Amino acid sequence: MEILFLMLGLWYIGLFFQTFFLHRYAAHQTFTMSPFAEKVCFFLTWVFQGSNYLSAYGYGVMHRMHHAFADTEKDPHSPKYDDNVFAMMWRTKTIYSAINKKQIDVPEKFTKNVPQWEAFDKFASSKVSRLTWGTLYTLFFLAFATVWWQWLFLPVAFLMAPIHGVIINWFAHIYGYVNFKVNDTSKNLLPFDFLMMGEGYHNNHHTHSGRANFGGVRWHEIDFTYCIMVVLDKFNLIQIKKI
Repeated sequence: MEILFLMLGLWYIGLFFQTFFLHRYAAHQTFTMSPFAEKVCFFLTWVFQGSNYLSAYGYGVMHRMHHAFADTEKDPHSPKYDDNVFAMMWRTKTIYSAINKKQIDVPEKFTKNVPQWEAFDKFASSKVSRLTWGTLYTLFFLAFATVWWQWLFLPVAFLMAPIHGVIINWFAHIYGYVNFKVNDTSKNLLPFDFLMMGEGYHNNHHTHSGRANFGGVRWHEIDFTYCIMVVLDKFNLIQIKKI
């Protein structure tokens, strides 16, 4: 049972900070928050992504490039230009690392106002940090795994954030339905997105990238991340931008 709770926590809480902080805040700036709250989000993203921590700067810049060049040769991740899902994941990793380390020149429109905490990112992305988290996951499994098949979840814990990314960047460009005709292959992966907390409404998002709410086009499209954001807005912890 402990292994199940760990995996559910890493899946949904890690996913929340990926879609809430890295995606809707860093990349699209659909809401604002105080500098202190921003730092808290950096820290919590590290806690719940652990060994696969993603930098807000690297993610935000790369995601803006994805929207600008969706399904073209310049897209950092597109099923149309990669032979298989592993090739796409490796290309995504390579581009993300180059952006994050500022090894390539990126136009200002992709970097403008993207949050960055360089000192913390350097620590959270370090081998020491990733190996420490990996060791903690392994020790947890040693303490609580009771049957052999539970160990199959350990690699998932190591790579949770990339798995979240590939579900949207690969599968949500191949499978699903569309509400809007767009110039790319983005689709809404699930009619009721219990799996990806609203990220799965990818066609909606590609049509209205500045909206905080990825769902709401059809009655069954409930964006759970946006529901949480509305509560945070009511408590004045964030301020959702009105479109």
